[in-house]
Amino acid sequence: MKSVALFLFDCYNYKVMEIIGVRDISYRYPSAKNNALSHVSLGIEEGQFVALVGSNGSGKSTLAKMFNGLLVPGSGKVIVYNMETNEQKRLFDIRKKVGMVFQNPDNQMIATIVEDDLAFGPENLGVPRAEIEERIDWALSAVGMEGHRKSTPFKLSGGQKQRIAIAGVLAMKPKVLVLDEATAMLDPKGRCEVMSVLHRLNKEGITIIHITHHMEEALNADRVIVMNAGNIFMDGTPSEVFSNYEKLNSVGLALPTVQSVADMLKCGGMSIGNVMTQEQLVGEICQALK
Repeated sequence: MKSVALFLFDCYNYKVMEIIGVRDISYRYPSAKNNALSHVSLGIEEGQFVALVGSNGSGKSTLAKMFNGLLVPGSGKVIVYNMETNEQKRLFDIRKKVGMVFQNPDNQMIATIVEDDLAFGPENLGVPRAEIEERIDWALSAVGMEGHRKSTPFKLSGGQKQRIAIAGVLAMKPKVLVLDEATAMLDPKGRCEVMSVLHRLNKEGITIIHITHHMEEALNADRVIVMNAGNIFMDGTPSEVFSNYEKLNSVGLALPTVQSVADMLKCGGMSIGNVMTQEQLVGEICQALK
């Protein structure tokens, strides 16, 4: 059956040229009894905003680390811009294409001044100093932190720190930005700040892969992938995925708050259509009250 799956995956590749192709991969951590990933296949297209969700232990973070070779599958292949992650000599080029932002921004900061922190990545890539200055300006502007070039990162708020962490990755000019639970430690205001930055970057052409356990953050994605027990459980548009509450609930996931409220109103007898945003919900309530 695996050969058939790979054949179908290859056929899909000819139709849609993915920038990241995951081909029938499995992975088990050295001390684990069971696979963290089992026969996972998917393709990420250029310019997509992909939300990767799932309960703890579902495999979403393990899969995220496959996208730039931080982890290499035990079987199967991960191909990034036509380069295989299991080829050691290609990892440097792969990581220039795919940047990662993690949960705790403090763990990604190595300098005491913001501009020095942003310069670290490009310097290691051998970028000329004049261009590094331009990249720092651009990256800070991209995340709305232009006024903090001379600031001390550790005195910033959680949301500001995470935006600086994103800027540090952006300074290396990646094509893809992978965020592994990057909003998990933030308050609602900080999460809103980061999500606003991500959607703006996506509109400017950067492919976003956002791993999150906040269902609200997946509502405005192009695509939602639900992981469960190391497998892809659901894969579709937000509307397709979140319209199936019973299936989501079976793997320990809840609907976004907006849809939960809409469902409660429906159960109470109010005529409410399908909604994906607060604005849509308010509009439906106003229409129903009329």
